[in-house]
Amino acid sequence: MPRTSPSPAIDGALRAVHPVPHPGRSLIRPWCPDQPDLSREPTLRFVENALAMFTPYWQKKSIMESVNSINFQFRREVLEGRTRIGTFLNTGSAVAVELAAQSGLDWILIDLEHGMGDWDRLPSLLMATTDRGAVPVVRLPQLRQEYFKRAFDMGALGVMVPYVETAQQAADAVRFSRYPPRGVRGVAKFNRAARFGTRFPEWLERSHEATLVVVQIETARGVENAEAIAAVEGVDVLFVGPMDLTVSLGIPQQFGHPDFLAAKSQVVGAARKAGKAPGILGLDLEQIPQLAAEGFNFLAVGSDGGYLSQAFANLVQRGSAVRD
Repeated sequence: MPRTSPSPAIDGALRAVHPVPHPGRSLIRPWCPDQPDLSREPTLRFVENALAMFTPYWQKKSIMESVNSINFQFRREVLEGRTRIGTFLNTGSAVAVELAAQSGLDWILIDLEHGMGDWDRLPSLLMATTDRGAVPVVRLPQLRQEYFKRAFDMGALGVMVPYVETAQQAADAVRFSRYPPRGVRGVAKFNRAARFGTRFPEWLERSHEATLVVVQIETARGVENAEAIAAVEGVDVLFVGPMDLTVSLGIPQQFGHPDFLAAKSQVVGAARKAGKAPGILGLDLEQIPQLAAEGFNFLAVGSDGGYLSQAFANLVQRGSAVRD
């Protein structure tokens, strides 16, 4: 039986959803048996025709808008010293990621080091950020080349690298984040970052302009080498990890201790001297003004798990007055 265009009822419904750009043209391209493409394999022709038949114009438009939405501006703004605020997402929940991404935050961190997310869930977590506004950054479990490749190919626009203590480690992080000749990131055309090939030439040439490299300063040795780390070309943010750093300094969780305050100041100075951004994790909302005054412009405050836990604790506290 010969194949035909979709039914008038289906095409009419689609016309009601979105106006037709060219009068008289169907929103779904019909399968055209009278115009065979002999240059392609039959199976590929079948797949292309099937996709064309069932992809309405409004969906094609949405796909193209997504292709054009790669954020080249965010990294530039961070390096210019403009304050950008995000949060850590450690529950591994795509719903939490989507809620945070559409909230108005500038960036979000999907935590694969201490969080409950994993590589199998990462594509879904990153998809939850699509066209939601916030730039997705992935914290890697450790400094390993294959982790960078996977995170970036899946669509991360930045990576946070834990426990960076030397300039060489920082340089490796940059090399692993960049395509040749700027680095050693493996090249693949069919991935989310390159919009599955639809924007591959530009992504190959310009991805280094959009992808943010954040190195964490979490040890006394990292603080000591902060100037050398900041001087590495391609390092964008020196990010203080308060918990690990206070433990390394021998003053666990003493965030007001003079040694911790001095270490923070040293990292900020090193970053600013090299034209890089100082960053830090704030533990509560009240810290935001103070951290900004200290010179940090790449701020993360709290986490999805922390906010949920506090909200439930508040509920129990408020409800205790009326419980039997």
